[in-house]
Amino acid sequence: MSAALAFHDLTLGYDRHPAVHHLRGEVKAGALMAVVGPNGAGKSTLFKGIVGMLKPFSGGIDLCGLRARDIAYLPQVADIDRTFPISVYDMVAMGLWRDAGLFGGIGRREREKVRAAMSAVGLSGFEERPIGTLSGGQMQRTLFARLLLQDGRVIVLDEPFNAIDAKTAADLCDLVMRWHAEKRTVIAALHDLDLVKSMFPEALLLAREPVAWGATKDVLTVENLLKARRMCEAFDEHAEACAA
Repeated sequence: MSAALAFHDLTLGYDRHPAVHHLRGEVKAGALMAVVGPNGAGKSTLFKGIVGMLKPFSGGIDLCGLRARDIAYLPQVADIDRTFPISVYDMVAMGLWRDAGLFGGIGRREREKVRAAMSAVGLSGFEERPIGTLSGGQMQRTLFARLLLQDGRVIVLDEPFNAIDAKTAADLCDLVMRWHAEKRTVIAALHDLDLVKSMFPEALLLAREPVAWGATKDVLTVENLLKARRMCEAFDEHAEACAA
């Protein structure tokens, strides 16, 4: 199986302070992979590097023939400005910008795509709702609808199931499995290790440096999780421990 992404001794960070050190390895095309680790382990930093929001301090990320537009990105909900005066419909339609352009028009075909994406995530009838009125689960459904329109070959999800209700989480998990069945590459940062074990066959355990990468059952061992916690505590004594 060919690679979708390759990391070549990658180091990323902010203001000259590294947050991810010396990451090497490949994400195979069509992989369903979880990235796990304590708070402060570098998961979000890695994702921002993948989507081009951060330039490497050293090393590099090989997109293996993909274009930046082939990567769809779901940021953490906390990074979304919920006070911005935009409707659910317009937020979802932003997923078409790469095809239509920032100032491109949206015709009948595109409007049908937007409605179909909203229907797929259970948001029919929410078109005119301001995003500031949405619950956490509704907002996450909105962001997943936007991802559907981006039609990415690689899908990067940063904490996609945090602070949402069980029904929404189950529905969005179904969408992730649909993407996997379509041979898309899905990489998700997660804290719920039970969900990782049940749903993601591959995992990368980060603690600023890679601790383990491979089959989930081999990565999420008690020994590896303790090592990750201790490594992060060496950087931050208040770092949250991984749950066994």
